[in-house]
Amino acid sequence: MKIGIIGGSGLYDMEGLENVRTEHVTTPFGLPSAPPLCGTLEGCELVFLPRHDVGHVLQPGEINYRANIHALKQVGVERIVSISAVGSMKEEIRPGDMVVVDQYIDRTSGRNGTFFGDGIVAHIAFADPVCPECREALVAACRDLDISCHERGTYVCINGPQFSTRAESLLYRQWGVDVIGMTNLPEARLAREAGICYASLALATDYDCWHEAHDDVSTQAVLTVIRQNVANARRIIRKLTGTMPAAAACGCARALDGAVITHEDRITPEIRERLRWILPRS
Repeated sequence: MKIGIIGGSGLYDMEGLENVRTEHVTTPFGLPSAPPLCGTLEGCELVFLPRHDVGHVLQPGEINYRANIHALKQVGVERIVSISAVGSMKEEIRPGDMVVVDQYIDRTSGRNGTFFGDGIVAHIAFADPVCPECREALVAACRDLDISCHERGTYVCINGPQFSTRAESLLYRQWGVDVIGMTNLPEARLAREAGICYASLALATDYDCWHEAHDDVSTQAVLTVIRQNVANARRIIRKLTGTMPAAAACGCARALDGAVITHEDRITPEIRERLRWILPRS
């Protein structure tokens, strides 16, 4: 099994990675945020990809999500753990806490969220967008390390790069969401289309702007908490390498079975070549 780690804000490298090699991958959808770093951690094969590139030069809306997921697929990743900085939308989720997300609400626009189109149509099931096996492994790692962790949570994904208005923040609270971020969609959708298990470890950094007893969210305040959270995220990843189940019984890899509705005789050789890493093998 090969685990992919997508590093979010503050996590731009993977400490302790051994036998490191850089994979300069090109995809039919362009270049990924950075060349994936492949290596071993605690004997487990790991691939690290910083979604904002090293040095944080890509805004959430500028990330080539299709190329990132496709690149991880090309180098053999079977399971992805997304590390993401988020704002807390609930009193009990304190800055510094971890949330193992299990649901999403998509408030983004203008992002290409599918490998399909241009002559081929597929509709995957996405009711439960997070791999249950990966999510349980993340929860277990947090427990073993005695790191404060909320075992479920709904993530509302906004376009950014601006933080929410106060009115938006209060509206999302009425929806019952747990955290707010800018990057997990369409990332999770694309991972499902690619047949890769996906789970997200959300690192709460602030209370957005809804909390009257706390200052409004600011970049400097977020960065202070991120530094603390990233240290814990590294510990969780290291622990995860020994607890992630080797055999996937979740069904994520079979997400495209029966999902392509375009007639076989209309799928051209060019389309098959473009999607040769994505389409189910016959």
